[in-house]
Amino acid sequence: MKYDIIVLGSGPGGYVTAIRASQLGFKTAIIEKESLGGVCLNWGCIPTKALLKSAQVFEYLKHVDEYGLKAEAVDKDFNAVVKRSRNVAEGMSKGVQFLMKKNKIDVIDGFGKLKTGKKVDVTAADGKVTEYSADHIIIATGARSRELPSLPQDGKKVIGYRKAMTLESQPESMIVVGSGAIGVEFAYFYNSMGTDVTIVEYMPNIVPVEDKDISKQMERSFKKSGIKVMTNSSVESVDTSGDKIKATVKTSKGEKVLEADIVLSAVGIKTNIENIGLEDVGIITDRDKILVNDWYQTNIPGYYAIGDVTPGPALAHVASAEGITCVERIAGLHTEPIDYGNIPGCTYATPEIASVGLTEDKAKEQGYKIKVGKFPFSASGKAKAAGTPDGFVKVIFDEKYGEWLGCHMIGAGVTDMIAEAVVARKLETTGHEILKAVHPHPTMSEAVMEAVADAYDEVIHL
Repeated sequence: MKYDIIVLGSGPGGYVTAIRASQLGFKTAIIEKESLGGVCLNWGCIPTKALLKSAQVFEYLKHVDEYGLKAEAVDKDFNAVVKRSRNVAEGMSKGVQFLMKKNKIDVIDGFGKLKTGKKVDVTAADGKVTEYSADHIIIATGARSRELPSLPQDGKKVIGYRKAMTLESQPESMIVVGSGAIGVEFAYFYNSMGTDVTIVEYMPNIVPVEDKDISKQMERSFKKSGIKVMTNSSVESVDTSGDKIKATVKTSKGEKVLEADIVLSAVGIKTNIENIGLEDVGIITDRDKILVNDWYQTNIPGYYAIGDVTPGPALAHVASAEGITCVERIAGLHTEPIDYGNIPGCTYATPEIASVGLTEDKAKEQGYKIKVGKFPFSASGKAKAAGTPDGFVKVIFDEKYGEWLGCHMIGAGVTDMIAEAVVARKLETTGHEILKAVHPHPTMSEAVMEAVADAYDEVIHL
Protein backbone atom coordinates (compact mmCIF):
# COMPACT_ATOMS: atom_id res chain seq x y z
CA MET A 1 0.00 0.00 0.00
CA LYS A 2 1.61 3.24 -1.18
CA TYR A 3 0.64 6.77 -0.09
CA ASP A 4 1.94 10.27 -0.54
CA ILE A 5 1.74 10.97 3.19
CA ILE A 6 1.29 8.67 6.19
CA VAL A 7 0.62 10.22 9.59
CA LEU A 8 1.45 8.15 12.66
CA GLY A 9 -1.00 9.16 15.42
CA SER A 10 -4.42 10.83 15.23
CA GLY A 11 -4.39 13.43 17.99
CA PRO A 12 -4.95 17.14 17.28
CA GLY A 13 -1.55 17.17 15.61
CA GLY A 14 -2.05 14.03 13.53
CA TYR A 15 -5.63 14.35 12.32
CA VAL A 16 -5.28 18.05 11.47
CA THR A 17 -2.09 17.24 9.54
CA ALA A 18 -3.88 14.47 7.63
CA ILE A 19 -6.80 16.74 6.70
CA ARG A 20 -4.54 19.56 5.49
CA ALA A 21 -2.50 17.04 3.49
CA SER A 22 -5.65 15.74 1.84
CA GLN A 23 -6.82 19.29 1.07
CA LEU A 24 -3.51 19.85 -0.71
CA GLY A 25 -4.11 16.83 -2.93
CA PHE A 26 -1.96 14.23 -1.20
CA LYS A 27 -3.11 10.63 -0.97
CA THR A 28 -3.13 10.33 2.81
CA ALA A 29 -3.43 7.67 5.49
CA ILE A 30 -3.46 7.94 9.27
CA ILE A 31 -2.44 5.19 11.70
CA GLU A 32 -4.03 4.99 15.17
CA LYS A 33 -3.68 2.29 17.83
CA GLU A 34 -6.59 3.46 20.02
CA SER A 35 -9.30 6.03 19.23
CA LEU A 36 -9.32 8.77 16.62
CA GLY A 37 -8.62 12.13 18.20
CA GLY A 38 -5.85 10.82 20.46
CA VAL A 39 -5.43 11.88 24.06
CA CYS A 40 -6.78 15.41 23.52
CA LEU A 41 -10.22 14.42 22.30
CA ASN A 42 -10.56 11.21 24.30
CA TRP A 43 -8.63 11.76 27.54
CA GLY A 44 -7.44 15.34 27.66
CA CYS A 45 -8.55 18.73 26.37
CA ILE A 46 -12.18 17.99 25.59
CA PRO A 47 -13.47 15.61 28.29
CA THR A 48 -11.67 17.55 31.03
CA LYS A 49 -13.51 20.69 29.92
CA ALA A 50 -16.78 18.76 30.21
CA LEU A 51 -15.88 17.82 33.80
CA LEU A 52 -14.91 21.41 34.58
CA LYS A 53 -18.19 22.73 33.15
CA SER A 54 -20.15 20.39 35.41
CA ALA A 55 -18.12 21.65 38.37
CA GLN A 56 -18.75 25.25 37.36
CA VAL A 57 -22.51 24.70 37.06
CA PHE A 58 -22.51 22.98 40.46
CA GLU A 59 -20.68 25.99 41.93
CA TYR A 60 -23.30 28.32 40.48
CA LEU A 61 -26.10 26.23 41.95
CA LYS A 62 -24.48 26.24 45.38
CA HIS A 63 -24.37 30.07 45.28
CA VAL A 64 -27.65 30.67 43.50
CA ASP A 65 -28.90 32.89 46.35
CA GLU A 66 -26.22 35.45 45.42
CA TYR A 67 -28.15 35.99 42.16
CA GLY A 68 -31.48 36.55 43.90
CA LEU A 69 -32.66 33.00 43.18
CA LYS A 70 -33.61 30.00 45.26
CA ALA A 71 -32.79 26.32 44.79
CA GLU A 72 -33.28 23.51 47.28
CA ALA A 73 -31.57 20.14 47.71
CA VAL A 74 -28.82 20.94 45.23
CA ASP A 75 -26.54 17.94 44.87
CA LYS A 76 -24.32 16.21 42.35
CA ASP A 77 -24.22 12.74 40.82
CA PHE A 78 -20.50 12.04 40.42
CA ASN A 79 -20.97 9.06 38.12
CA ALA A 80 -23.37 11.01 35.91
CA VAL A 81 -20.82 13.83 35.66
CA VAL A 82 -18.15 11.35 34.55
CA LYS A 83 -20.60 9.74 32.09
CA ARG A 84 -21.40 13.12 30.52
CA SER A 85 -17.70 13.77 30.04
CA ARG A 86 -17.21 10.40 28.33
CA ASN A 87 -20.23 11.04 26.08
CA VAL A 88 -18.76 14.37 25.00
CA ALA A 89 -15.44 12.67 24.19
CA GLU A 90 -17.13 9.91 22.21
CA GLY A 91 -19.09 12.45 20.22
CA MET A 92 -15.96 14.39 19.34
CA SER A 93 -14.13 11.20 18.31
CA LYS A 94 -17.04 10.34 15.98
CA GLY A 95 -16.68 13.84 14.56
CA VAL A 96 -13.07 13.07 13.63
CA GLN A 97 -14.22 9.82 12.00
CA PHE A 98 -16.60 11.89 9.86
CA LEU A 99 -13.79 14.29 8.92
CA MET A 100 -11.59 11.38 7.84
CA LYS A 101 -14.33 10.10 5.52
CA LYS A 102 -15.15 13.56 4.23
CA ASN A 103 -11.51 14.17 3.31
CA LYS A 104 -11.00 10.66 1.88
CA ILE A 105 -8.28 9.78 4.37
CA ASP A 106 -7.61 6.08 4.95
CA VAL A 107 -7.71 5.18 8.66
CA ILE A 108 -5.42 2.26 9.52
CA ASP A 109 -6.12 0.70 12.92
CA GLY A 110 -3.12 -0.72 14.75
CA PHE A 111 0.33 0.04 16.18
CA GLY A 112 2.70 1.58 13.67
CA LYS A 113 6.45 0.95 13.64
CA LEU A 114 8.76 2.87 11.35
CA LYS A 115 11.09 1.09 8.96
CA THR A 116 13.85 2.28 6.68
CA GLY A 117 12.93 3.12 3.11
CA LYS A 118 9.93 5.26 4.16
CA LYS A 119 7.89 2.29 5.29
CA VAL A 120 5.69 1.51 8.30
CA ASP A 121 4.68 -1.88 9.68
CA VAL A 122 1.22 -1.79 11.30
CA THR A 123 0.31 -4.52 13.77
CA ALA A 124 -3.47 -4.96 14.02
CA ALA A 125 -5.36 -6.11 17.12
CA ASP A 126 -5.32 -9.71 15.85
CA GLY A 127 -1.53 -9.62 15.48
CA LYS A 128 -1.51 -9.36 11.70
CA VAL A 129 1.29 -7.14 10.35
CA THR A 130 0.82 -5.08 7.18
CA GLU A 131 3.47 -2.96 5.51
CA TYR A 132 2.69 0.50 4.13
CA SER A 133 4.93 3.01 2.39
CA ALA A 134 4.79 6.72 1.62
CA ASP A 135 6.89 9.52 0.19
CA HIS A 136 6.56 11.33 3.51
CA ILE A 137 5.96 9.89 7.00
CA ILE A 138 4.92 12.27 9.78
CA ILE A 139 5.31 11.15 13.42
CA ALA A 140 2.60 12.54 15.70
CA THR A 141 2.45 9.98 18.51
CA GLY A 142 2.03 12.47 21.36
CA ALA A 143 2.70 11.89 25.02
CA ARG A 144 1.34 10.41 28.24
CA SER A 145 1.45 11.09 31.98
CA ARG A 146 5.02 11.04 33.31
CA GLU A 147 5.79 8.85 36.31
CA LEU A 148 8.18 9.84 39.08
CA PRO A 149 10.35 7.13 40.66
CA SER A 150 9.06 8.24 44.07
CA LEU A 151 5.47 8.11 42.84
CA PRO A 152 4.80 4.94 40.80
CA GLN A 153 1.25 4.82 39.46
CA ASP A 154 -0.79 1.72 40.30
CA GLY A 155 -4.00 2.98 38.67
CA LYS A 156 -5.92 2.61 41.93
CA LYS A 157 -4.48 4.77 44.70
CA VAL A 158 -1.76 6.57 42.76
CA ILE A 159 -3.20 7.64 39.43
CA GLY A 160 -2.55 9.73 36.31
CA TYR A 161 -4.93 12.05 34.48
CA ARG A 162 -6.66 9.29 32.49
CA LYS A 163 -7.81 7.47 35.61
CA ALA A 164 -8.68 10.78 37.28
CA MET A 165 -11.34 11.27 34.61
CA THR A 166 -13.04 7.92 35.13
CA LEU A 167 -12.90 7.10 38.85
CA GLU A 168 -15.72 4.75 39.83
CA SER A 169 -16.47 6.79 42.96
CA GLN A 170 -15.57 10.23 44.26
CA PRO A 171 -12.71 10.18 46.79
CA GLU A 172 -13.14 11.98 50.09
CA SER A 173 -9.58 13.31 49.91
CA MET A 174 -6.95 13.76 47.20
CA ILE A 175 -3.35 14.92 46.96
CA VAL A 176 -2.49 16.51 43.61
CA VAL A 177 1.25 16.42 42.89
CA GLY A 178 2.16 19.16 40.44
CA SER A 179 0.33 22.42 39.74
CA GLY A 180 0.61 22.90 36.02
CA ALA A 181 -2.55 23.11 33.93
CA ILE A 182 -3.49 19.44 34.48
CA GLY A 183 -2.91 19.60 38.22
CA VAL A 184 -4.87 22.78 38.93
CA GLU A 185 -7.75 21.80 36.65
CA PHE A 186 -8.28 18.51 38.47
CA ALA A 187 -7.74 20.20 41.84
CA TYR A 188 -10.54 22.63 41.00
CA PHE A 189 -12.84 19.91 39.70
CA TYR A 190 -12.54 17.59 42.67
CA ASN A 191 -12.66 20.42 45.21
CA SER A 192 -15.87 21.70 43.61
CA MET A 193 -17.36 18.21 43.81
CA GLY A 194 -16.61 18.17 47.55
CA THR A 195 -13.30 16.30 47.76
CA ASP A 196 -10.71 17.56 50.28
CA VAL A 197 -7.83 18.59 47.97
CA THR A 198 -4.18 19.36 48.71
CA ILE A 199 -1.77 20.57 46.00
CA VAL A 200 1.93 19.77 46.41
CA GLU A 201 4.18 21.86 44.15
CA TYR A 202 7.98 21.65 43.96
CA MET A 203 8.40 25.24 42.74
CA PRO A 204 7.87 28.41 44.86
CA ASN A 205 4.56 29.19 43.10
CA ILE A 206 1.67 27.18 41.70
CA VAL A 207 1.20 27.35 37.91
CA PRO A 208 4.95 28.12 37.87
CA VAL A 209 5.24 28.97 34.16
CA GLU A 210 2.89 31.92 34.61
CA ASP A 211 3.64 35.49 35.64
CA LYS A 212 4.15 35.66 39.41
CA ASP A 213 1.14 37.96 39.87
CA ILE A 214 -1.05 35.33 38.18
CA SER A 215 0.35 32.56 40.37
CA LYS A 216 -0.27 34.53 43.55
CA GLN A 217 -3.86 35.34 42.53
CA MET A 218 -4.52 31.68 41.68
CA GLU A 219 -3.19 30.59 45.06
CA ARG A 220 -5.41 33.14 46.83
CA SER A 221 -8.47 31.97 44.88
CA PHE A 222 -7.74 28.31 45.54
CA LYS A 223 -7.19 28.83 49.27
CA LYS A 224 -10.43 30.84 49.41
CA SER A 225 -12.27 27.87 47.90
CA GLY A 226 -10.76 25.46 50.44
CA ILE A 227 -7.89 23.94 48.45
CA LYS A 228 -4.73 23.49 50.52
CA VAL A 229 -1.57 24.61 48.73
CA MET A 230 1.95 23.46 49.61
CA THR A 231 4.72 25.11 47.55
CA ASN A 232 8.47 24.46 47.78
CA SER A 233 7.45 20.89 48.57
CA SER A 234 7.97 17.45 47.05
CA VAL A 235 6.51 13.99 47.59
CA GLU A 236 9.42 11.76 48.62
CA SER A 237 7.51 8.49 48.96
CA VAL A 238 4.03 7.00 49.27
CA ASP A 239 2.77 4.12 51.38
CA THR A 240 -0.28 2.48 49.78
CA SER A 241 -0.50 -0.53 52.10
CA GLY A 242 -3.33 0.82 54.28
CA ASP A 243 -6.85 2.02 53.57
CA LYS A 244 -5.47 5.54 53.19
CA ILE A 245 -2.36 6.55 51.30
CA LYS A 246 0.39 8.05 53.41
CA ALA A 247 2.52 10.49 51.42
CA THR A 248 5.78 11.74 52.89
CA VAL A 249 6.22 15.34 51.77
CA LYS A 250 9.49 17.23 52.08
CA THR A 251 8.92 20.92 52.83
CA SER A 252 11.15 23.86 53.73
CA LYS A 253 10.17 23.26 57.37
CA GLY A 254 10.85 19.53 57.38
CA GLU A 255 8.93 16.41 56.44
CA LYS A 256 5.17 16.00 56.75
CA VAL A 257 3.03 12.92 56.29
CA LEU A 258 -0.25 13.54 54.46
CA GLU A 259 -3.11 11.06 54.27
CA ALA A 260 -5.55 10.79 51.37
CA ASP A 261 -7.70 8.34 49.45
CA ILE A 262 -6.04 9.15 46.10
CA VAL A 263 -2.79 10.69 44.92
CA LEU A 264 -2.97 12.24 41.45
CA SER A 265 0.41 12.56 39.75
CA ALA A 266 0.36 15.60 37.46
CA VAL A 267 4.08 16.20 37.05
CA GLY A 268 4.33 16.52 33.30
CA ILE A 269 4.42 14.22 30.32
CA LYS A 270 6.48 11.43 28.75
CA THR A 271 6.65 11.25 24.96
CA ASN A 272 5.38 8.17 23.13
CA ILE A 273 8.56 7.43 21.18
CA GLU A 274 9.38 3.94 22.49
CA ASN A 275 9.15 0.96 20.13
CA ILE A 276 8.07 2.98 17.10
CA GLY A 277 11.25 2.25 15.16
CA LEU A 278 13.21 5.49 15.63
CA GLU A 279 16.43 3.59 16.34
CA ASP A 280 15.92 1.28 13.35
CA VAL A 281 15.54 4.23 11.00
CA GLY A 282 18.30 6.28 12.67
CA ILE A 283 16.16 9.24 13.74
CA ILE A 284 17.96 11.36 16.34
CA THR A 285 16.37 12.12 19.71
CA ASP A 286 17.53 14.21 22.64
CA ARG A 287 16.07 14.25 26.16
CA ASP A 288 12.95 12.33 25.18
CA LYS A 289 12.25 14.49 22.11
CA ILE A 290 12.67 13.99 18.37
CA LEU A 291 14.95 16.67 16.93
CA VAL A 292 13.53 18.56 13.93
CA ASN A 293 14.23 21.71 11.94
CA ASP A 294 11.86 24.65 11.32
CA TRP A 295 9.86 22.52 8.88
CA TYR A 296 9.66 19.47 11.21
CA GLN A 297 12.05 17.37 9.15
CA THR A 298 14.08 14.86 11.16
CA ASN A 299 17.68 14.03 10.29
CA ILE A 300 16.42 11.27 7.97
CA PRO A 301 14.90 12.52 4.67
CA GLY A 302 11.21 11.68 4.28
CA TYR A 303 10.57 11.39 8.03
CA TYR A 304 9.02 14.27 10.00
CA ALA A 305 7.78 14.82 13.56
CA ILE A 306 5.27 17.26 15.09
CA GLY A 307 3.54 17.90 18.40
CA ASP A 308 4.47 16.65 21.85
CA VAL A 309 7.27 14.39 20.55
CA THR A 310 9.26 17.48 19.45
CA PRO A 311 10.94 20.13 21.65
CA GLY A 312 8.20 22.79 21.28
CA PRO A 313 5.39 23.49 23.79
CA ALA A 314 3.25 20.40 24.44
CA LEU A 315 -0.07 22.00 23.51
CA ALA A 316 -2.81 20.79 21.18
CA HIS A 317 -2.96 24.02 19.18
CA VAL A 318 0.80 23.96 18.72
CA ALA A 319 0.69 20.41 17.36
CA SER A 320 -2.04 21.39 14.87
CA ALA A 321 -0.10 24.45 13.69
CA GLU A 322 3.10 22.42 13.32
CA GLY A 323 1.33 19.77 11.25
CA ILE A 324 -0.18 22.35 8.90
CA THR A 325 3.20 24.08 8.50
CA CYS A 326 4.87 20.73 7.82
CA VAL A 327 2.54 19.59 5.02
CA GLU A 328 2.31 23.03 3.44
CA ARG A 329 6.11 23.04 3.21
CA ILE A 330 6.03 19.55 1.67
CA ALA A 331 3.50 20.87 -0.87
CA GLY A 332 5.84 23.70 -1.83
CA LEU A 333 3.64 26.50 -0.48
CA HIS A 334 5.18 29.65 0.95
CA THR A 335 5.36 29.07 4.69
CA GLU A 336 6.90 30.84 7.65
CA PRO A 337 8.37 29.17 10.72
CA ILE A 338 6.06 29.22 13.74
CA ASP A 339 6.78 32.00 16.23
CA TYR A 340 7.05 30.08 19.48
CA GLY A 341 7.23 33.36 21.38
CA ASN A 342 3.61 34.06 20.48
CA ILE A 343 1.94 30.84 21.59
CA PRO A 344 -1.00 31.32 23.99
CA GLY A 345 -1.29 29.10 27.04
CA CYS A 346 -4.63 28.42 28.75
CA THR A 347 -5.68 26.81 32.03
CA TYR A 348 -9.37 26.07 32.45
CA ALA A 349 -9.84 25.91 36.21
CA THR A 350 -11.90 28.56 37.97
CA PRO A 351 -10.56 31.20 37.76
CA GLU A 352 -9.24 30.60 34.24
CA ILE A 353 -5.72 31.61 33.24
CA ALA A 354 -4.59 32.75 29.80
CA SER A 355 -1.25 34.21 28.78
CA VAL A 356 1.01 34.94 25.84
CA GLY A 357 4.49 36.40 25.50
CA LEU A 358 6.93 37.42 28.20
CA THR A 359 6.25 37.55 31.91
CA GLU A 360 7.33 40.70 33.74
CA ASP A 361 10.41 38.94 35.13
CA LYS A 362 11.40 37.55 31.72
CA ALA A 363 11.02 40.96 30.08
CA LYS A 364 13.35 42.50 32.67
CA GLU A 365 15.82 39.62 32.31
CA GLN A 366 15.96 40.28 28.56
CA GLY A 367 16.89 43.90 29.20
CA TYR A 368 13.66 45.63 28.24
CA LYS A 369 12.65 48.88 29.87
CA ILE A 370 8.96 48.21 30.33
CA LYS A 371 5.57 49.72 30.97
CA VAL A 372 3.19 47.51 32.98
CA GLY A 373 -0.56 47.97 33.21
CA LYS A 374 -3.10 46.08 35.27
CA PHE A 375 -6.88 46.21 35.44
CA PRO A 376 -8.83 44.22 38.06
CA PHE A 377 -12.14 42.60 37.18
CA SER A 378 -13.48 44.01 40.45
CA ALA A 379 -13.64 47.32 38.53
CA SER A 380 -15.40 45.74 35.54
CA GLY A 381 -19.15 46.31 35.30
CA LYS A 382 -19.64 43.10 33.30
CA ALA A 383 -17.64 41.01 35.78
CA LYS A 384 -19.49 42.46 38.76
CA ALA A 385 -22.87 41.89 37.11
CA ALA A 386 -21.89 38.30 36.28
CA GLY A 387 -20.75 37.66 39.85
CA THR A 388 -17.17 36.96 38.73
CA PRO A 389 -15.10 39.89 40.02
CA ASP A 390 -11.95 37.90 40.89
CA GLY A 391 -8.84 38.31 38.76
CA PHE A 392 -7.29 40.87 36.44
CA VAL A 393 -5.63 41.57 33.09
CA LYS A 394 -1.93 42.46 33.10
CA VAL A 395 -0.10 43.83 30.07
CA ILE A 396 3.61 44.47 29.49
CA PHE A 397 4.97 46.85 26.83
CA ASP A 398 8.43 47.87 25.67
CA GLU A 399 8.75 51.51 26.73
CA LYS A 400 10.89 52.52 23.73
CA TYR A 401 8.87 51.19 20.79
CA GLY A 402 5.51 50.30 22.32
CA GLU A 403 5.89 46.60 21.43
CA TRP A 404 3.38 44.39 23.25
CA LEU A 405 5.73 42.03 25.07
CA GLY A 406 3.25 40.04 27.15
CA CYS A 407 -0.34 39.67 28.27
CA HIS A 408 -1.48 37.72 31.33
CA MET A 409 -5.06 37.19 32.46
CA ILE A 410 -6.81 35.43 35.29
CA GLY A 411 -10.59 35.42 35.70
CA ALA A 412 -13.83 34.22 34.16
CA GLY A 413 -13.69 33.55 30.43
CA VAL A 414 -10.15 34.82 29.88
CA THR A 415 -9.23 31.80 27.72
CA ASP A 416 -11.61 33.26 25.13
CA MET A 417 -10.08 36.74 25.47
CA ILE A 418 -6.38 35.99 24.99
CA ALA A 419 -6.67 35.77 21.18
CA GLU A 420 -6.85 39.58 20.99
CA ALA A 421 -3.32 39.80 22.37
CA VAL A 422 -2.06 36.95 20.15
CA VAL A 423 -3.36 38.56 16.96
CA ALA A 424 -2.22 42.04 18.02
CA ARG A 425 1.30 40.78 18.73
CA LYS A 426 1.36 38.93 15.39
CA LEU A 427 0.47 42.22 13.67
CA GLU A 428 3.06 44.12 15.75
CA THR A 429 0.33 46.30 17.22
CA THR A 430 1.44 48.96 19.71
CA GLY A 431 -0.20 49.92 22.97
CA HIS A 432 -1.49 53.19 21.51
CA GLU A 433 -3.24 51.30 18.71
CA ILE A 434 -5.01 49.07 21.26
CA LEU A 435 -6.11 52.20 23.14
CA LYS A 436 -7.61 53.69 19.98
CA ALA A 437 -9.42 50.46 19.03
CA VAL A 438 -12.89 50.95 20.54
CA HIS A 439 -13.85 48.01 22.78
CA PRO A 440 -17.51 47.17 23.47
CA HIS A 441 -19.06 47.98 26.85
CA PRO A 442 -19.93 46.26 29.07
CA THR A 443 -17.67 43.28 28.35
CA MET A 444 -14.91 41.36 30.04
CA SER A 445 -12.68 42.11 27.03
CA GLU A 446 -12.66 45.86 27.64
CA ALA A 447 -10.42 45.06 30.62
CA VAL A 448 -7.66 44.55 28.05
CA MET A 449 -8.05 48.13 26.82
CA GLU A 450 -8.23 49.38 30.42
CA ALA A 451 -5.04 47.51 31.36
CA VAL A 452 -3.25 49.05 28.36
CA ALA A 453 -4.57 52.45 29.41
CA ASP A 454 -3.16 51.85 32.89
CA ALA A 455 0.27 51.11 31.39
CA TYR A 456 0.17 54.50 29.64
CA ASP A 457 -1.32 56.42 32.59
CA GLU A 458 -4.62 56.94 30.76
CA VAL A 459 -6.85 54.54 32.67
CA ILE A 460 -10.40 55.84 33.24
CA HIS A 461 -12.07 53.36 35.56
CA LEU A 462 -9.46 53.02 38.32
